[in-house]
Amino acid sequence: MNYLKKLIVEPGSKVKLADIDPGFKGKHESHEEALPQIDAHIQELAHLQYLMYAEGKHALLIVLQGLDAGGKDGVVNHVISAMNPQGCKVTGFKQPTKEDLAHDFLWRVHPHVPRKGEVAIFNRSHYEDVLVTRVHNLVPKKVWSKRYNRINDFEKLLAANGTAILKFFLYISKEEQLERFKQRMDDPKRHWKISDSDYKEREYFDDYVAAFEDAFNETSTDYAPWFVIPSNHKWFRDLAISQIIAETLEGLKMTFPAPTMNIDEIRKEYHAAEEEEKKEEEAAGKKKKKKKKKKGKKDKDRS
Repeated sequence: MNYLKKLIVEPGSKVKLADIDPGFKGKHESHEEALPQIDAHIQELAHLQYLMYAEGKHALLIVLQGLDAGGKDGVVNHVISAMNPQGCKVTGFKQPTKEDLAHDFLWRVHPHVPRKGEVAIFNRSHYEDVLVTRVHNLVPKKVWSKRYNRINDFEKLLAANGTAILKFFLYISKEEQLERFKQRMDDPKRHWKISDSDYKEREYFDDYVAAFEDAFNETSTDYAPWFVIPSNHKWFRDLAISQIIAETLEGLKMTFPAPTMNIDEIRKEYHAAEEEEKKEEEAAGKKKKKKKKKKGKKDKDRS
């Protein structure tokens, strides 16, 4: 199944999350059944990221958004971890600082976009400024409503500079969110994930859904599409996202750059060095053998 086509928010469409099943899992019935395909995508991602790094003509920006416990960290751990850290970076956008608030809302974001050859992952992003600010009335509607166009212009600029942009909304049900909160509470290894805002923000679940829907409708474009990823099943989330990223990178038609040196000359130098190394090893072997023979003769004379 082609999840890039199935899960994309078509530009100009009107998404209603109530019409999407967060428990959708495609043609696979279990993690075990989907695992070979997930592994294949992960291996392909590692290769394609290496190719992007070598070519140095394209960049990839991955935006991860979702309700609390949606699985943003899980995507980083299970999908993005396949990539070489040398050409990949993750940035988490938390509550803005005083310095951030003293500038335009995109000021803190732009320094973290990927350079050519690099993959950048935003764990939360510039979209917080049309989500949290809206839900909690931090700025008036006349301010946040104009930010959609600013975001589109910002992403268009990145795309024009060779950056492919993929925006993923990790969609879980309200019931699944509560179950994940319980798992955090019951597992001491997950206690660090618990925050005061978990249950407070849950009160605004429907408001966030409405804010996300408007964000999709206003900012899913040909150059920076949104994908609604059903994420009640973590393994399906990983399957869909890894496939979409791999297909997007394959679509860039990347190639390894031509060598900057004359390979034939380098090969000659290699063979010359190899031959010299062989001669040195042979000379060292003869010297060692001669020394051993001489020592044996001395030992015989002493006896």
